[in-house]
Amino acid sequence: MSFSERRNTTRWIIISISFLIISLILWNTYIFFQVFKNEERLKMNLLANAQKALVNADENTDLDLPLEILNNNHSVPVMLTMYGDKIISSVNVPERIMEDEEKSLSYLNNLKRENDPIVIEYAPGKFQKLYYGNSELINKLKYYPIALLLIIVLFGALIYNFYKSTKMATQNKLWAGMAKETAHQIGTPLSSLIGWVEILKTEEIDPSITLEIEKDIDRLQTITDRFSKIGSVPALELHDVVSETLSSYEYLQSRFSKQVTFSYDAPKEPVLAMINPTLHSWTIENLVKNAIDAMKGKGTLDLQIEQDAHHIKINIKDSGTGILKKQFKTIFEPGFTTKKRGWGLGLSLTKRIVEEYHRGKIKVLQSEIGKGTTFQISLNKKEQ
Repeated sequence: MSFSERRNTTRWIIISISFLIISLILWNTYIFFQVFKNEERLKMNLLANAQKALVNADENTDLDLPLEILNNNHSVPVMLTMYGDKIISSVNVPERIMEDEEKSLSYLNNLKRENDPIVIEYAPGKFQKLYYGNSELINKLKYYPIALLLIIVLFGALIYNFYKSTKMATQNKLWAGMAKETAHQIGTPLSSLIGWVEILKTEEIDPSITLEIEKDIDRLQTITDRFSKIGSVPALELHDVVSETLSSYEYLQSRFSKQVTFSYDAPKEPVLAMINPTLHSWTIENLVKNAIDAMKGKGTLDLQIEQDAHHIKINIKDSGTGILKKQFKTIFEPGFTTKKRGWGLGLSLTKRIVEEYHRGKIKVLQSEIGKGTTFQISLNKKEQ
């Protein structure tokens, strides 16, 4: 048996034992409840007999014991009736209720629902009925299983969140390890490619060819740098967000089909913010590629950069299929994707870069089915 199988078996054994213990606690609570109910019933029978003795008493009857029994009831509400629902006396019932006939009858009906009455035949053919409710102890015990179940639910939710967070932490470590290993593996052939480019420069080859190769090599180095940063806290530096954004945007424009019309509107002056250029470039690339996928490789893509007193906002608008309003938040969750192929990690990673690393915000600004979507990144601007 593998380690993971043993761990799962142990987990289910613990869960089964926990449920067994819970079931035993609930069963014992039910038993205690019934015992207390029976004890209370016996106490009311004694009280009924004391009442009967009191009604039938004459000058020779010793009333000490009946009176002691009647006077020792300090917790159970009691109403004594005769001739139907005519209330002749009560114990442990608030005076404000007894002073109002309607309220007293309503209270009597409540007692009828709680327990069966005890019939007192104090003379042949003459009856009184003793109605009683649950004592404070019984009422507390009645709600104890509910409180216990709530505690169990909360405890179960705590265990679930613990296992879920542990699993996510393990997955994050795995992804970070794979990303760093990928960066390491790419590094070797990348170094070789750089050497081959230098050799090509010495040959009689069109310089524009080697220039384009160098651009792609730089791009590979950027990608390698991105992967190497996963799982670690990136360094943030003061950079011009406009130039960094347009640099990535223009690079992608030169690499995609001419069927996609790229346009942008940005301030002419630098706008500074604390960012990591490599990760910011990754953010723009993810959003642009996501937009082009939504347009199925054909349409218009517009990038707009605007600013106010404290923020710089980057809007990326496409003419794609659009997003349902109910999916505005779920699209940023790991694993969510509307594509037949894909891991659903691009927008999740983008959100993490923007909000956790750059301390900004990202959202779907607007979207309309069949007309397109606008994503907005908001970063904190560095005051100049």
